[in-house]
Amino acid sequence: MFKILVVEDNSNTALLMQTVLNRAGYEVDHVSNGQEALDFIDSQHIDLILLDVMMPVMDGYEFTDELRKSGDQTPILMVTAKQLPEEKCKGFLVGTDDYMVKPVNEDEMLLRIKALLRRAQITNEHKLTIGKVTLDYDALTLTRNNESQTLPQKEFYLLYKLLSNPNKIFTRLQLMDEIWGMDSDSLDTTVNVHITRLRKRCEGFPEFDIVAIRGIGYKVVKHVE
Repeated sequence: MFKILVVEDNSNTALLMQTVLNRAGYEVDHVSNGQEALDFIDSQHIDLILLDVMMPVMDGYEFTDELRKSGDQTPILMVTAKQLPEEKCKGFLVGTDDYMVKPVNEDEMLLRIKALLRRAQITNEHKLTIGKVTLDYDALTLTRNNESQTLPQKEFYLLYKLLSNPNKIFTRLQLMDEIWGMDSDSLDTTVNVHITRLRKRCEGFPEFDIVAIRGIGYKVVKHVE
């Protein structure tokens, strides 16, 4: 079960978020400011942080900045009443992964949390080997028979996602959500372009095929372990 830390000084808002997250199957803890959150994370593993911005003692911006400077890459979803573009930009500049403005749509919040957790899982795996093919997440490299090529970031993430879930069909919108993000201005046809490039790169690889599912999306079929 994924564990989420709600960092929110308003007790009513915190209770509502906890209720929604518990119903969705998450284990939830709550603290009231950034300093309490830092102390909590020092002693327990957290999979995602749901973070308010305006809080006493240490606000959300300060907390995020401190956490990222320490090397902690736990996914952060900022939830705040601040609506100005420069405030949103500040959140991303200090290291948040996503940003929502209150009052939040509960269904959208849960979708964003799922997307962040999926991306974090991909990141934590780091390497994937299928037969003679190795994908190195940290280096963004695709290697076969000691021949290595560095892929553009989005191409790599797309291939890594498909190979991590062989035979699973992903819609174009699912792949857009996970690889490009929910707020991307790119069209889902962007996925088609990247798939075409990946097929060309992997042409002649006997280990797997990238298969198009007409009208739906794509999957990878593995031929070796």
